[in-house]
Amino acid sequence: MSNATKAIIGAVVAVAVLALGGTWLYINVIKDDAPEKLSLDDTASGSDATTTTAASGDAPTTTASGEVPAAGDGVDGDWTATDASVVGYRAKEVLFGQDTEGVGRTNAVTGTLTIAGTSVESASFEVDMTSLKSDESNRDNQFNGRIMETSTYPTATFELTSPVDLGSVPEDGVEITATATGQLTLKDQTKDVDLDITAKREGSTISVLTSYSVKFADWNIDDPSFGPAQVEDNALLEIKLVFERA
Repeated sequence: MSNATKAIIGAVVAVAVLALGGTWLYINVIKDDAPEKLSLDDTASGSDATTTTAASGDAPTTTASGEVPAAGDGVDGDWTATDASVVGYRAKEVLFGQDTEGVGRTNAVTGTLTIAGTSVESASFEVDMTSLKSDESNRDNQFNGRIMETSTYPTATFELTSPVDLGSVPEDGVEITATATGQLTLKDQTKDVDLDITAKREGSTISVLTSYSVKFADWNIDDPSFGPAQVEDNALLEIKLVFERA
């Protein structure tokens, strides 16, 4: 082997080592950790949070608007999603052999909820897909471009197709679980889905939490892998809706 060949091989190896080392340093030291999964106990983002009704015998706390939440009013009626609602994706990535997660989110969510007695009669929400942001502009460009084509398909929607029986009117601050059956639309693909939901009423708001695994091929979504960043064949759609009375 000639000295020139050895020098070329050595240079390639050195570049590879620097690339791998730089990637490890970026992911494990420089890059911020991906945000935790959404929770009903998250501090509201994008809107002032409301407080719950005080315990019996205490002075009632107030909402951000200064109103006292009415105890015992039940949940009957129409509810509207606030800008404390959050929808986003979470995808596992491998970059030069290093595991990381890509997370993008938005508060640009609108929706409605109608409850009668112990039944959710109707519910729907819409997400402005063009507004989802992660911590990487390159990821966002790929998301808005070839992956989700948000200029052509700017919204994602869900609409309940069967009433949800809650069993009983939820007590304030108590989490309940149920299954919501409806139609989810992503990138102009509409499919029937069952969403396992957790919900909680707190004072004058109702929060609903769910997630859904989206397999890209089933939804006509291009493989998000790009260059050295390899992505699994699915992503988690994370949804937290915060409603107030309409």
